[in-house]
Amino acid sequence: MSAKDKIKHYILENYLFTDDPSALNDGDSFMGQGIIDSTGILEVVFFLEEEFGIKVADEEMVADNLDSINNLVRFVERKNAG
Repeated sequence: MSAKDKIKHYILENYLFTDDPSALNDGDSFMGQGIIDSTGILEVVFFLEEEFGIKVADEEMVADNLDSINNLVRFVERKNAG
């Protein structure tokens, strides 16, 4: 399973309570659409750290990194490349 698939599956199961991938577009803003609140973002960060073996610094907890499937995938890829 790709990083994108793992992330999308996690978001669908834990926040939208479905396994239907059409329920969430990869570019949809979690905060803008009310899918995940600020507490939920912390849970997503813990998931990323555990699932992908990365460390998310406080200054990296911004929408550009965490506010959509696409942003999460790019962020994880950058962290794994560095």
